[in-house]
Amino acid sequence: MRLFIRPDRSKWSSILQRPTRSTLDMMGVVDPIFVAVRERGDEALREFTLQFDGTQIDAIKIQPDELEASKSHVDEALKKALRTAAANIETFHRAQLVEEAAIETIPGVTCWRKNLPIEKVGLYVPGGSAPLVSSVLMLGIPARIAGCSEIALCTPPRSDGSIDPAILFAAKLVGVTNIFRVGGAQAVAALAYGTESVPAVYKICGPGNQYVNAAKLRASLEGVATDMPAGPTEVAIVVDESCPAEFVVYDALAQAEHGPDSHVVVVTFSEEYARSLTSKIDKAVDAIQRSDAARSALGGSVCVVLSTADDAIDLCNKYAPEHLILATRDAEDMAGKVRAAGSVFVGVMSPESAGDYASGTNHTLPTGGAARAYSGVSVDSFVNKVTFQRLSRDGIRNLGPTIMTLAEAEGLTAHAQAVSVRLEAVES
Repeated sequence: MRLFIRPDRSKWSSILQRPTRSTLDMMGVVDPIFVAVRERGDEALREFTLQFDGTQIDAIKIQPDELEASKSHVDEALKKALRTAAANIETFHRAQLVEEAAIETIPGVTCWRKNLPIEKVGLYVPGGSAPLVSSVLMLGIPARIAGCSEIALCTPPRSDGSIDPAILFAAKLVGVTNIFRVGGAQAVAALAYGTESVPAVYKICGPGNQYVNAAKLRASLEGVATDMPAGPTEVAIVVDESCPAEFVVYDALAQAEHGPDSHVVVVTFSEEYARSLTSKIDKAVDAIQRSDAARSALGGSVCVVLSTADDAIDLCNKYAPEHLILATRDAEDMAGKVRAAGSVFVGVMSPESAGDYASGTNHTLPTGGAARAYSGVSVDSFVNKVTFQRLSRDGIRNLGPTIMTLAEAEGLTAHAQAVSVRLEAVES
């Protein structure tokens, strides 16, 4: 990791630069994929799966017998862990179903808002070298709670063309049975346009690499909604000497092991502690299973020594991390000053891994600084919040003159007339 000792604020932006390609570059790669999928459907999906995943696939949709058979290929301990995680995620997300009260804004005028499920949604679950079984829970549970009637899940196949049984088991556990063995930008394109096998949807949710993230942006140009920019993963860790160094070492490596474009920012207050910490991280990386990916990610990551806790929070708010770990004596106080983050982990006993898997919060979070304006996946991601209003005779009488005055000020006379004829009817 690169080390910066009390850098001037003017240098923060360059220090915090994420190691990702520009969106314009990525769109240049993604666009031909979209064109091919739009024009050639399943044929293009099979070609891209062979090209990018090295896998020849025939049936794109997972059949019911494959789904049913998955449970016999999943370890009982993993089944138990998935059920526990699913229960916690269910509890946290079900609490988000809040019915709003109707409000009378003026006598005779009642307004209210109602959550209506998005009918057709697509879920993207990353696979490849690290099949994210947990993402099935994080996406499928809130979609089901929201009441979405059609849920399609796309995930990349393994080298033999099969889907990891744990992904299938998790999908069945949360009630998602419409599953397709296709990944990458081509999967997003399929969900956007629809093919012979994959249905078109109204919204696409889920994390992915830079190509998937760019594909979601490309899908939005076709009128398909997406949840947020959720590309290569990242973490900021604010730590002082009250936190055992080993905790921070593995918090950092937990993020780095996702892939070479992952990003880690460690912020601390002692140069001696920082040098010791980065040395320990660099040594520990060799012992983890995905050491090559993690080592590459650490090469683009940074450790920054600052003078005060306020400086640390200012830097983190500027970075707007997907994950923010506050492992300091005054973590609770620092948490109250957070203004931009996807999910915050408060205190030395709160690893980011908890949110990734089983605490109950969602791990599909905004990346690349998007946490300044985007929120993570929730039940809200799968509903439309539709407003309603009802005017009585008294309501149109009380509010009508205001509406007419405003409409006439804008030169929209038909707007005013729509009220005028009602007022005449009320008074007649």
